[in-house]
Amino acid sequence: MVAVDSRLRDNDHMDTSIDPGALARDLIESADVEWLRNLVDALDREVRVAPLERLVSLWDLSNAGAGRLFGVSRQAFAKWVADGPPAGRVDDVAAVDNITELLDRYVKRERIPAVVRRPAQNLDGASILETVESGDYHAAAEMVRKAFDLRRIQP
Repeated sequence: MVAVDSRLRDNDHMDTSIDPGALARDLIESADVEWLRNLVDALDREVRVAPLERLVSLWDLSNAGAGRLFGVSRQAFAKWVADGPPAGRVDDVAAVDNITELLDRYVKRERIPAVVRRPAQNLDGASILETVESGDYHAAAEMVRKAFDLRRIQP
């Protein structure tokens, strides 16, 4: 188990009375920025496990924007976040989650919003975002998968 600052523990329980903002400021003052980014990424992966929440966060979308990706209203998308997508849309959500997973693995998080909005040569000049909005979830997922397939660049 990783050592945890004594301010966080009180008899083997997390002390939730500590102000997260103050603790964050203390960490910023005492830790390497790259290490902190890795910590935030790791915490995000552990805490934010719902694919639709991760999509909104990493692609920098509003609920209305995320709803447009799937051709639904912001209210319908919010319902999907709360209750899960309807059975007929699970494959579409999975395809978009595959894109998000690959981007999260290979692209710095702060660059993902720009990457999904940039025109892609392999998508006939459309962006990943535009391709997904058009309903071509699997083509976008396949393009991203191929882009990060490192076997194609081996000697």
